[in-house]
Amino acid sequence: MTFPFTANSLVKDIVNELPKTSDVFKKNRIDFCCGGNIRLSQAVSQHGLDIDVLLDELKVVFDKYINAEKDIEVWTDSDSNTIIDHVIQNYHRVSEEELRNLSPYVTKVSRVHGDNHPELLKVNELFFEFKKELIEHMEKEEAVVFPLIRQLEEGTVPNREEAIQMIIELEKEHDHAGEVLRQIREVTSDFALPLDACGTYRLVYARLEALEGLTFMHVHLENNILFPRYI
Repeated sequence: MTFPFTANSLVKDIVNELPKTSDVFKKNRIDFCCGGNIRLSQAVSQHGLDIDVLLDELKVVFDKYINAEKDIEVWTDSDSNTIIDHVIQNYHRVSEEELRNLSPYVTKVSRVHGDNHPELLKVNELFFEFKKELIEHMEKEEAVVFPLIRQLEEGTVPNREEAIQMIIELEKEHDHAGEVLRQIREVTSDFALPLDACGTYRLVYARLEALEGLTFMHVHLENNILFPRYI
């Protein structure tokens, strides 16, 4: 897919099409919420920025998105070490970055709109529960379980049954993460936006839904392709 944004693109349209670009605008102090109805060239001019540099930053986000959307069925024929490396680079690192960047938006929306939309207080609670557990889960995968899987692949694992049991525990953690995401979707009525939703409110719902999709693909690679080779 060709990079779709130009200097004539509206800031709000860029964020609507690819919500993670909001991080680029926030870093460059460009208002993508209330002041987003202007062309990128105008926003650049207002802030004394370089249009080519900003477009390059937006393209980095776009390229990550395209890579994440590629058909992963190809991984069924890949060796386990390749899959593990792919998961770490394209799911662990990406999820860590998104959890870190999304956190202040979730907190802000719940603080500003929580009185009128109390479901946002629950979203805030569930999001930070999910964030804590997923980060711990990914750390355990990288520090303990993935090295064991590499040893299983090589036939050098010291205790095969213990290694398999740890893989089963990861699957249970996946189930719980999926349940938290289900609760977020339920409490937001499938990310339905109220009439008074501001740009940041919309951004949070769009990125939460994208995070859900990223997590489901992460779990799919492990539960349905990698783990069954050893369980």
